[in-house]
Amino acid sequence: MRAMTTYVRLVDALNRRVGRFVMYLLFVMMAILLWSSISKTFFLPSLWTLEMAQFTLVAYYILGGPYSIQLGSNVRMDLFYSGRSVKTKAWIDAFTIFFLIFYLGVLLHGGISSTTYSLEYGERSPTAWRPVMWPIKILMCVGIVLMLLQAVAELIKDIQRIRTPDTAIEIEGPR
Repeated sequence: MRAMTTYVRLVDALNRRVGRFVMYLLFVMMAILLWSSISKTFFLPSLWTLEMAQFTLVAYYILGGPYSIQLGSNVRMDLFYSGRSVKTKAWIDAFTIFFLIFYLGVLLHGGISSTTYSLEYGERSPTAWRPVMWPIKILMCVGIVLMLLQAVAELIKDIQRIRTPDTAIEIEGPR
């Protein structure tokens, strides 16, 4: 039990730090889009702005996902979920987390395959800017791994809530 508690705390701390850092990527994306608007209005349009904004949004989304799950701000069917007890919610979450873990495993398999291809053949985007694709693909794989780690941590928290709902707060730590 001690090893699981340590795992949960380490993964939560890692994803909290990554998530708090990644929140600022939204401002980076806004600055890129602002520059895009300014350059199109007053100068020659920049080729890189739209695609760089898309890459920034991908990083924001994929690296912020584990933090979102940790905070419990992911989408749920509250119509069926909100009126349940802590133990029943934990059972539902523990059951559904297996689907998430399976999905993330398949996604990671495809992501690693795609990243390997990108690195091996020097894949580039088919746009006019033609950036290499491997950095964003590596970032996506890292985000998927962080999501997998957080999903396992949430499963451990759910098992703890099922076993002893009163002591489940202890494993979560500060928010």
